[in-house]
Amino acid sequence: MKDTGMFVVLGAAGKIGRATIGALRRHHVPLRTVVRNPSHAEEFRALGCEAEIADLRDTTALARATRGATAVQVICPTSVRADDASAEMEATIRSVVNALDQVRPQRILAISDYGAQLAAGTGITLTFHHLETQLRTIPAALTVLRSAEHMQNWDRLVGRAIETGVLPSLHHPVTKSFPTVSAGDVGLMAADLLLSGSGDALHVVHAEGPNRYSAADVARTLGDIAGRAIVTRELPRQDWVPALIGGGIGTSYAGLVAAMFDAHNAGRIDVEHGVGEVRRGKTDLRPALEALVARS
Repeated sequence: MKDTGMFVVLGAAGKIGRATIGALRRHHVPLRTVVRNPSHAEEFRALGCEAEIADLRDTTALARATRGATAVQVICPTSVRADDASAEMEATIRSVVNALDQVRPQRILAISDYGAQLAAGTGITLTFHHLETQLRTIPAALTVLRSAEHMQNWDRLVGRAIETGVLPSLHHPVTKSFPTVSAGDVGLMAADLLLSGSGDALHVVHAEGPNRYSAADVARTLGDIAGRAIVTRELPRQDWVPALIGGGIGTSYAGLVAAMFDAHNAGRIDVEHGVGEVRRGKTDLRPALEALVARS
């Protein structure tokens, strides 16, 4: 195998990061993980990775942790309980970009989001627009891997739906199909893109699963798994933010999620037509939901 140099994965402890790391380790490439939690660092060292401890908001520590990298995988963590979620995530982006501008890796792969091409009116997705825009200022080959909605996002509703027979949905109407993907598949695509080593100034890849589904499809599949009838119902718009807050996220982040679903339901969160490519993961809806049910 040719010399790939050092690959560095930020946000290594998340679902996407772990999948990327597993795939890269199977190819025995030199790999460094960057995490905040020392216990995660020990976990990754046991897998044969280098591991550095750094907060993404600490530019100096992050530059030190990524120094010598040939390629860096970037993900911006969501600040679900911050008083001002948008400002906190933008501060994280500035720190990451400033660190990478010091290090100057040859290649950067950014985990982004469907709809990131839009500059306004997309709620939480606007964060990924800022991420892409800022990373383009660094003189490196940039791949943006825009992920569709994760199948795992239904996790917080699975137990309630099985118990009550009703799956509330922010997707309106519930019969409208939307792009979705398993988070693990996004990580595998990221690993493949890192290994292929695109030298393009900008390479846009859209990641979704083998099929598109509606909220009604999710309810029907979940009912088949649970062995009971489950229907989906549109959650009224005025109930979105209270329901999201009741699920454990902060008021600021809940407002951003609600705005994103407004854009989603208007058909604005999708593949950027005529730009880049679409890659499809192998995980279909049923096995993804089966895994959620098994953990619930």
